Amino acid sequence: MATTTTTADADADAAAGSLKHDGQPDPEFPSSQTSISSKTDATSSPLRSTWQRLFNILTWMPPRCRYDPARPHEFSMGLNLLFGFAGTFTVANLYYNHPILNILAEDFHVSYEQASVIPTVMQGGYAAGLLFICPLGDLFRIRFMVLALIFICATVWIGLCATSSFSVFTALSFICAATTVTPQLMVPLAGALAPPHRRASAISIVMAGLMLGLLIARILSGIVTQYTNWRNIYWLALGLQYLICILLYLFLPDYPSKNPDLNYLHALWTIIQMFYKYPLLVQACLISLCTSTTFTNFWTTLTALLSSPPYNYSSVIIGLFALIGIGALFTSPLCARLVIDNFVPLFSVICGLFITLAGVLIGTFAGKHTVAGPILQAFLLDLGIQATQIANRSSLYSIPQLHSSQNRANTAFMVCVFAGQLVGTAVGNHVYARGGWVNSGSVSIGFLGAGLLLAAVRGPWETETRWVGWRGGWNIRRRRDGNANANTDDDVDVDVDTNLNISINTSNNNDQDPDIEKAVPHHHHLTNSCIENESPTTTTPEEKEKEMEEGEITTVAGAGDVIEEKAKIG
Repeated sequence: MATTTTTADADADAAAGSLKHDGQPDPEFPSSQTSISSKTDATSSPLRSTWQRLFNILTWMPPRCRYDPARPHEFSMGLNLLFGFAGTFTVANLYYNHPILNILAEDFHVSYEQASVIPTVMQGGYAAGLLFICPLGDLFRIRFMVLALIFICATVWIGLCATSSFSVFTALSFICAATTVTPQLMVPLAGALAPPHRRASAISIVMAGLMLGLLIARILSGIVTQYTNWRNIYWLALGLQYLICILLYLFLPDYPSKNPDLNYLHALWTIIQMFYKYPLLVQACLISLCTSTTFTNFWTTLTALLSSPPYNYSSVIIGLFALIGIGALFTSPLCARLVIDNFVPLFSVICGLFITLAGVLIGTFAGKHTVAGPILQAFLLDLGIQATQIANRSSLYSIPQLHSSQNRANTAFMVCVFAGQLVGTAVGNHVYARGGWVNSGSVSIGFLGAGLLLAAVRGPWETETRWVGWRGGWNIRRRRDGNANANTDDDVDVDVDTNLNISINTSNNNDQDPDIEKAVPHHHHLTNSCIENESPTTTTPEEKEKEMEEGEITTVAGAGDVIEEKAKIG
């Protein structure tokens, strides 16, 4: 009898353990288990509850960051500046080693040629992260991805600060560079969350942070290493990364995954498919490839120009030329707010190309005679390329078909930018060694000319599936709905009111155009999310019959007017 009671008690405990705290069955403890497995699960349940409690602590988020579809998060200026700050001191990880390669060679007891491999390894790691990690932003929750990558990078960074092995330092540098791609997740996120009339300015703030990180990393690294030890700049970078992780943990809103059921390999394959599906994406990528080529061509050959006659500048003075780009960084958000947000992206791209071309022409043909040439070229080059990149990104994030794959589109875009930088470095150095400063500058002029031709091939209002043409007109102003890449004609405006009634107005045309009905589906993406939540309007049979009678009366009246008009003409 006692044995029976004990067995019953054990079964009751097992059944109780098979329920969660909310009374719902836990699949980890099925009620159909035998008494032996029930006892085992009852024994291991404290351990599992401990891991569950730890997981809940690690994944806890402030209430203000939790996603609520009824009250979506607003993309405030404070959050935009936080993205820019995070981008600055995250991308800086790639450039701390640039001005201290000779110090690293001495400390690790290797040659300078061996130490110079570190920047190459980090660029390779960054390229690998762009290609294989950034597409995951379309599969997972973006908050989880950003925090996980920053935490992993900061933790691995501890090894860079402490190791005395050059091989370990090189391997850890690759891992840290691969996980430093979080700014490339924030740029498309800013483009997706910002309203259309603020999209370009929001992107420009994040991108200005990226460029500022490139400059401030070299300055801080040189100063700290000059007066202390090179490891101190790495410890400082470690603290900044954990600070960014804490700030984003407290303020980065949570957003649901766009494609939770998408296969990773299929996601990589769709990146290739984008290049023959979306002409606007290809146009933006090729133009950015041309502009990024001129950027690295200039900065890699500038050192050779300024260190030779007639200048003979020291490395310190040459390094100060990087500060010229700060002026362009603070100017680009203003240009984005006044120009790119108000005009179609292609207009801003062409303006940026002409600004870049003007800087290259001045620097190429005046650089051998006066230092004002390279100074003006550095400023105009940064300003023009920033405008071009921001406008191209703004156009990509406004394509309706890419709303659920913006991270993959950003990966395709950045791969082309990275390829352009490699081409600019290789071709620029080769041509400069053969023909000098003017010849290398002439190569940049050729690339910019190719960029202008690519911009002229396809107009801003061309349909999304056509590769060549300027159908839709030459209007450079954005639509009233903020859509920069509309596919409708200039004289058609589609207004969507709060009751989801779509009305079509035509200007300078009193006759009904049969093609107007085709304009409605192009703007359907503006309201498709709302239509799903609206109930259809019900109409009684009596009302339908009345509407039909009124329609017939109107038709007859219209026909009578036509007959009467013909009689008058006769």
